[in-house]
Amino acid sequence: MHSRGQEHLKVLLRSSVVQKRVREMGQQISKDFKGQRVHLIGVLKGAAIFLSDLIRQIRVEVSLDFMAVSSYGDGSQTSGQVRLVKDLDTSIEGLNVIVVEDILDTGLTLGYLLRVLQQRKPKSLRIAALLDKPERRIKDVKADYVGFQIPNEFVVGYGLDYAERYRNLKDVCVLSLPPS
Repeated sequence: MHSRGQEHLKVLLRSSVVQKRVREMGQQISKDFKGQRVHLIGVLKGAAIFLSDLIRQIRVEVSLDFMAVSSYGDGSQTSGQVRLVKDLDTSIEGLNVIVVEDILDTGLTLGYLLRVLQQRKPKSLRIAALLDKPERRIKDVKADYVGFQIPNEFVVGYGLDYAERYRNLKDVCVLSLPPS
């Protein structure tokens, strides 16, 4: 375990910039689904903060559910293995579903989730990702709503973590770890 003294944080996206972009994303979703209901599925735990801000910006009827998947463990590299840890509480058949994710990285997690959810016959299935890291993509997955495209850096804050730490930071920061 690295001590915090050796880790370094550098602000990548200020809280005010993130909030402004989340507002815009909420407005776009409201426009796209005018007169309809949307069903948001938050991918735990990372998307919880983004989701709670986003849902308050959506001006159409909204319902909500959560899923949890595991692929990272405690490291900063994906294991490539994705496992469903918490499934939905209700059926999504016939619903306009938006999967809300903190970061679209390799695409392995979202690719897996989209396959699982598509089998459940939603009316539509879209992705809202706060952050998009296209350089790291392995699976061809594209988000319909993207907050920010970011470079291939390890980021924390605004729900994103490193070994469960830093989720509570208001800004999105690049975390530099000391050489091991």
